[in-house]
Amino acid sequence: MTRTPLALAALASAAVPGLDPATVEGVAQQAGQQFEVAFIEDTQHRRWVVRAPMTAAAAAQMDVTVSLLGLLSRRLPFSVPTPKGFVDLKEGGRASVYPYLAGRPLDFAHLPAGPGIAAELGRAIAALHNVDRALFDEAGLPTYDADTYRTRRLSDLDRAAATGHVPTGLLARWERSLEDVSLWRFAPTPTHGDLTGEEVLAVFDDDEDAASGRIRGLTGWEDAKVADPADDFAALVTQAPPEAFDTVLEAYAHARVDRPDKHLERRAQLAAELKLVSELLTAVGSQDPRGVEACAARLRRLDADTFDDDPDHEPVVPTTPTAPAVPVVPVVPDDKPVVPDDEPHDEPHDQGHAGQDPTDEDDPLRAQR
Repeated sequence: MTRTPLALAALASAAVPGLDPATVEGVAQQAGQQFEVAFIEDTQHRRWVVRAPMTAAAAAQMDVTVSLLGLLSRRLPFSVPTPKGFVDLKEGGRASVYPYLAGRPLDFAHLPAGPGIAAELGRAIAALHNVDRALFDEAGLPTYDADTYRTRRLSDLDRAAATGHVPTGLLARWERSLEDVSLWRFAPTPTHGDLTGEEVLAVFDDDEDAASGRIRGLTGWEDAKVADPADDFAALVTQAPPEAFDTVLEAYAHARVDRPDKHLERRAQLAAELKLVSELLTAVGSQDPRGVEACAARLRRLDADTFDDDPDHEPVVPTTPTAPAVPVVPVVPDDKPVVPDDEPHDEPHDQGHAGQDPTDEDDPLRAQR
């Protein structure tokens, strides 16, 4: 089903008492998107996000995620999307409405090293990883021990190999890493699961000074689980400058309750590459020939760029940088205008599971899956 922005605004009005929409902006639909999304400003100048699942699976996934976020919202030093209301959909499932989180996506490719936003990011990831695992269990999210997670990844690789689209050189190297049990000795950790710059909302007191940066929120929690902490560093290790990644990792290690294992960075590099395997399996399962060929082409390029002469330095997947982070207005309570009269509005950004279209990097309304 495809709803118009006005229809989504009507759902938001029904979900939250007192929400009287004044303006609404829709998010363009893209292939593989799981939610219909719109950004709303009401007559009290409050800003909202409404999300309506497009499939029964997405509806079930959203309900689990909502349960988790309700438990996390008071236990993290940053904001997460916390619904203020729901409305049942006639085809099943329900739409959720939550306050818009101020901030702009953080560009990992331009992340500066040293004290400031990089260290803030490391501490934010540590805060999540320090959360009691019981909260994830209570919300009904999956939990994997180290060996089960390794075996699961190996099974996914076997399925991908059966498609005939994974080059033999990549298969051999990945299998060696997945069969090396010594690399997979980690303490199962509460994770975001798909932490890219699109999901990290940052604000700056001074856009000339990276030291003034703060992590305001994390969005896109649909892949949250208890698993390998390295997963939350996959995008960082492939996109951030090495010095900035070292800053993030150092701040993370100082803030963690448990000392990070020595192979975390190597598994993060591997996790970044194995995202291509997940995307290939999704495209095959969706019977999407164009998606399959796109994944196959990226796998061939990765294989061509891979040198297998140093197992301690895994190659990384080239990625498209996200939009640069810019200063934004602070979050304010729901009963006050989000943007003071003397400050301009922030452009809306995706506040669910973001999926950037590399051909449209400057569009602030990037699609949510």
